[in-house]
Amino acid sequence: MKTIGFVVIAMAMLIALTGMAMADPGVNQTPETQGISTATTVQAVGTVTETDSMVWQLTNAPTLAKNSAGLISNQVQYVSSYTENTIADQGLVSYAKTMSVDTANKVGNQYNVKANKIVEFVGLDTGRMISDESLLLDGAGNNQTTSDIMLCPFAAAAYTTFPAFCNIIEVGSGVDVTLASLTTSADERHVMATADPAVAVDYNIKMTGFGDIPAMGSAMAYINAHIQEGRGTGAKAEDLVYSEVSTAAGEISLFQKAISYQSGMRRY
Repeated sequence: MKTIGFVVIAMAMLIALTGMAMADPGVNQTPETQGISTATTVQAVGTVTETDSMVWQLTNAPTLAKNSAGLISNQVQYVSSYTENTIADQGLVSYAKTMSVDTANKVGNQYNVKANKIVEFVGLDTGRMISDESLLLDGAGNNQTTSDIMLCPFAAAAYTTFPAFCNIIEVGSGVDVTLASLTTSADERHVMATADPAVAVDYNIKMTGFGDIPAMGSAMAYINAHIQEGRGTGAKAEDLVYSEVSTAAGEISLFQKAISYQSGMRRY
């Protein structure tokens, strides 16, 4: 049997801007916080499906509404979205997933949204598994006083104003296979007591076969980003558009991609 090896080396997108302060400040938690967590494990011969959907909006203002001029003074708004749709039909299926959403403030090694799954599928006859996943973070805000939102005093000394911004990041993957072992993880952080930890989005996918038998089918993973940043209290000073898609099809020995995004103010 001919084996085709396909490897995608890790790609990292790091927003760590020098010069004037330019970054996502994140947003503080509401007075009451919520936590949702699930753990799913399935071992089956036949059909297994999983459908997850989340949309979360949060602002530092009393309301999500805008005035006639747009966002009100010092207002920041974020929208976080996550979806997964998996159907494994006519095969041997092992599915395990943990999912958590926590609306409380997070520090640098913690996340508000975390999704991790491991799926193994061996199709029988016309058996097939299709699995798509996406994570999106969209943030926008007006100028803010740095000393009000940064814990580190050196940041406030260097940059008196946290500029306006409008940044959107989308990451995800899709597979269509008759045989595969698949693992994915999706994490994001945008809720924090101060802006010091930095906003973050991470996504990882790895797909292989079993032993010497490669995975069979197709796989893809992607990132789409649009970064718009101000400088001081002035107008837009930066506009960055980035996209990347990796694909493989056929007999796949390895498909792997790592994506990392951070956006935060330098502290010096």
